[in-house]
Amino acid sequence: MAEQVDVSPALAGYVREMSLREDEVLRELREQTAELPGGRSLQVMPEEGQFLGMLVGLLGARSVLELGTYTGYSTLCLARALPSDGRLVTCDITRRWADIGVPFWRRAGVADRIELRVGPAESTLDAMLDGGEADGFDLVFVDADKAGYPAYYERAVRLVRPGGLVVLDNTLFFGRVADPSVSDPDTEGVRKVNALIRDDQSVDVVLLTVADGLTLVRRKTA
Repeated sequence: MAEQVDVSPALAGYVREMSLREDEVLRELREQTAELPGGRSLQVMPEEGQFLGMLVGLLGARSVLELGTYTGYSTLCLARALPSDGRLVTCDITRRWADIGVPFWRRAGVADRIELRVGPAESTLDAMLDGGEADGFDLVFVDADKAGYPAYYERAVRLVRPGGLVVLDNTLFFGRVADPSVSDPDTEGVRKVNALIRDDQSVDVVLLTVADGLTLVRRKTA
């Protein structure tokens, strides 16, 4: 049985050359984001964005919820994979960075599918649940502040429909989750959500060792 491959820069470049289908709009948004302070670490890898779009297509999703917009690269990947009458609600604490992505959403012809909600994510999710949106999404993508992940997960599994997916980014968190000497709030938040998911018998789960860790959670239908 083969072991996990160590991904060298050369191998990562090969993977990108063989599989990435990033058009001009996505590439320009990614390059502009990379120039921002922390931009390279805060936005999803282009391969991950492509994978998220494939998940939307495989699910036949019509409604997607995203926590953590940043400049909207993943938002664009998700929205493009939706049908023309699909709906994507993306949430962030501020419009500051999301406004960078809006012109790119328009260029891609998907701005009418995207609704940006601004405010603390936990409050936004509670308002959605109070407003009757439970079971209302086919896919929820969580890529917000890591200390809040446990609270976001508990709400996300109520907002996604039975049979739908919750996808959480950064669930290996630079490898810090496996280092007992690290105990900052973000690392502890990721550890806690990983344990919550492991023990949640209402879902199926797989944690992929790609990028910075990507966990797929399928809400069981029964």
